[in-house]
Amino acid sequence: MKVLVTAGPTREALDPVRYLTNRSSGKMGYALAQAFAEAGHETLLVSGPTELDVPSGVDLLPVESALEMFDAVRRHLFRMEAAVFCAAVADYRPAKASAQKMKKGDDSITLEFVKNPDILGSARKEFGFQGTLVGFAAETQNLETYARAKLLRKGCDLIIGNDVSKAGIGFDSDRNELLLVYPDHSESLPEDEKHHLAPRLVREIERLEATRKQSA
Repeated sequence: MKVLVTAGPTREALDPVRYLTNRSSGKMGYALAQAFAEAGHETLLVSGPTELDVPSGVDLLPVESALEMFDAVRRHLFRMEAAVFCAAVADYRPAKASAQKMKKGDDSITLEFVKNPDILGSARKEFGFQGTLVGFAAETQNLETYARAKLLRKGCDLIIGNDVSKAGIGFDSDRNELLLVYPDHSESLPEDEKHHLAPRLVREIERLEATRKQSA
């Protein structure tokens, strides 16, 4: 199976030395990429900036901004059979990045932001992807409700939800606790190391892709 995995945060430039980002470490996405490669799948990892080593057997395509990740996915998704969108992509970016370092001045400043393209939401409608589509939903409340709405809105086969308000799991952690949301049911995966959860997720995605091919 040919698989694309996105991972890590994005960085949205304010000026040549400053940017906006988030707390994603990339560990879940990298664990998934490693698990796919170890299961014998051809794996492309599209990653925002992280401090992680590239898993053995995985092709890495590094990006920085949400626009760069959108373009990378658009260019490569057509040849994939499954795609897992694990990256924490910025919803907005500064409307204009300063060409020079912004100097300290007034007591407060106002920044204008514009919406970034929706990478997961573009997979079906804009890119025409017909393979198995998996997204992540990092929420602080109403996890299952928001994850199911995301699944339906973006045409996913599976949304993997995690409650990032819980201490010790999710962002910046080696551990996670997941909720698998399918079109007709949900299933919980109890807290565990991310590298232990990843092979379990790979098996689920393999099953979804096998079912898709049988019904095609």
